[in-house]
Amino acid sequence: MNIWMVGGAVRDGLLGLPVTDRDWVVTGETPDAMLAAGYTPVGKDFPVFLHPDTKDEVALARTERKTAPGYRGFSFSADPSVTLEDDLSRRDLTINAMAQDAQGVITDPHGGQRDLALKLLRHVSPAFAEDPVRILRVARFAARFNDFTVAPATTALMRQMVEAGEVDALVSERVWQELSRGLMEKQPSRMFEVLRSCGALAKLLPEINCLWGVPQRADCHPNQHTSDDTGVHLMMVLDMAASLNAPLTVRFACLGHDLGKGSTPADVLPRDSGREERNVDSVAALSERLRVPTDCRSLAEVVAREHGNIQRSASLDAAALVHLLNRCDALRRPQRWDEILWACECVARGRLGMRVDLGLGLGPYEQRARLNQVRVWASDIAAAQVAEQAALRGLKGPAIGDAVHAARVAAVQKKTA
Repeated sequence: MNIWMVGGAVRDGLLGLPVTDRDWVVTGETPDAMLAAGYTPVGKDFPVFLHPDTKDEVALARTERKTAPGYRGFSFSADPSVTLEDDLSRRDLTINAMAQDAQGVITDPHGGQRDLALKLLRHVSPAFAEDPVRILRVARFAARFNDFTVAPATTALMRQMVEAGEVDALVSERVWQELSRGLMEKQPSRMFEVLRSCGALAKLLPEINCLWGVPQRADCHPNQHTSDDTGVHLMMVLDMAASLNAPLTVRFACLGHDLGKGSTPADVLPRDSGREERNVDSVAALSERLRVPTDCRSLAEVVAREHGNIQRSASLDAAALVHLLNRCDALRRPQRWDEILWACECVARGRLGMRVDLGLGLGPYEQRARLNQVRVWASDIAAAQVAEQAALRGLKGPAIGDAVHAARVAAVQKKTA
């Protein structure tokens, strides 16, 4: 059996990066031969098998032909006559179109090693234009390999694909799959930079694309933004989230924290009193369209509504602080409360002069310590005991909840007096 390790495993090995997932290609075999050798079939659209021992994915070498618009419009051929070079020629980028045999010999028909040295993301062939998912993949690779550049010819080809309407055929689940992976890369802003440069961002995420050119409101934060552009600020926030190793829920919340500004008329923006509602509505609409998981959506909606209140929490009185904790469900869900504060820290630090990657020290995020202390004071109230005493006084229903709330406010007020 002729078998080669292909794709990302070869690329990462040459870059000296850890190799976790290995994909393999076999030539000259048939599905029946693979089954006879003990391989387990898993592919639905084309023959992919699991190795009987390692459980790595092994695919028969294949070619493909475009049959309809979008990323699903292909027919595949995995005939035993398909060569390794045929298989590599259908791949997206040259750095992903290499193979390595059992002796370590590299097959590199499209200059992948050269482009690794040049730190270049370059498409293999014009066939790249047949699959719009590749635009998202290039953008994601730009976020992962943040010192690589996209070849001008590849950017031009992606722009042609957008203009031809190819990205319009992408389904929401696939967009979210690539977006969520890109958010977790080393420098997420580069994903949006690449998508914006070819026009794909305006098609796929218009509510984010329209943030560039929208002025920031300095009063949303304790210190004035060095950048006055909402789109630029958002990119700083996403990169700060990556620098602080935030999980996906926090990074998506960062992505959505200012979405409402894009739909706010310019003459209203400086005095917009409905900013929080606009933010939440925009996050909800984006989440619904992309079918974002509930944990990401719910956290993003809270952050979209409350991040401004959390940033200026030093100016809130005891009653407002307890109301803030209640709206965030901080007393019942401490882990999610931590993630809310994590996202708000990224927002607050997402300004020029507060960049971890520039080697600048970061002082403590004061809002976290302050609000966590308030949470402790409010939590120290024995809610069950207060409720029981309220019931003995004849209070019922919401009035009992008001009594518990009042006790918490009193406790916080006493500590902050």
